[in-house]
Amino acid sequence: MEDQAEKLREIMRQKKETSGPSEKVPRAGTRDTKKTRIITVTSGKGGVGKTNLSVNMALAYARLGKKVVVMDADLGLANVNVMLNMVPKYNLYHVIKKQKTIRDILVDTDYGISIVAGASGFSQIANMSEDERQNFINELDTLSNADIIIIDTSAGVSSNVLDFIAAADDAVIITTPEPTAITDAYGIIKIIATEYDDLNMGLKLVVNRAKGVAEAKKVADRMITIAGQFLNLKVDYLGFIYDDSVVSQAVLRQKPFMVIDPRCKASLCVQHIVERMEKSEIRESGGFGDMIRKIFGRSKG
Repeated sequence: MEDQAEKLREIMRQKKETSGPSEKVPRAGTRDTKKTRIITVTSGKGGVGKTNLSVNMALAYARLGKKVVVMDADLGLANVNVMLNMVPKYNLYHVIKKQKTIRDILVDTDYGISIVAGASGFSQIANMSEDERQNFINELDTLSNADIIIIDTSAGVSSNVLDFIAAADDAVIITTPEPTAITDAYGIIKIIATEYDDLNMGLKLVVNRAKGVAEAKKVADRMITIAGQFLNLKVDYLGFIYDDSVVSQAVLRQKPFMVIDPRCKASLCVQHIVERMEKSEIRESGGFGDMIRKIFGRSKG
């Protein structure tokens, strides 16, 4: 992983050296005129509701008047478009291969959000050629006019997932009360703590499919306490989502549950989660360009 990271850092060094004088690079500690908030949603294992949360959070943000893009960063089994019953003609693979631009593949939905479809079958960012990586960096930067970018990663821990987690303003880890899901969620938190000596982001936890407040809080308290005691890592409890039958109905109908029933328990929970996220402090950073540089040049320490 270190060899891979070093290659990506070298690409970024070359980009900085070849940047023209007109290119504006944000100074450390300053904000862009328009700050794009990058939220990465991830999980220790599949099937816990990661993509569902990503899409429905996007809808909740859109209802607050935000311009939202959901980027499917699962480069193996992309499914954001499946959940929305959409079949985009182009996806990130075409951008990586320089066949299309991000603007070409950005698709508006009927729900007030836009999506960038994932590159199914393309496994690793590090598999790109040098030319492809530089082009990808430039293309990603064109998304910086959005207010919110929600990145739906693949499940588990891969270099791709860690890249997007490290680059985000907020990393939302989703789990369920099932013991295997809790164990895997703690596993990804542990790896994050191991990989990064100074994690400059908000690490947040969402408990999905909870029977009620008490069950969700029990799971959250346990994970937050363990992360603090054994990893010296602060994890904030963002909220929970009820185990709601409307969710499974929405999946079958390939529509967001916030569209199927905006007042169902799950929808109200997601609205509450987004409201809490809006109240949380966003870290000072160089904006979306900073995210891109981190994806392609992250290192430990």
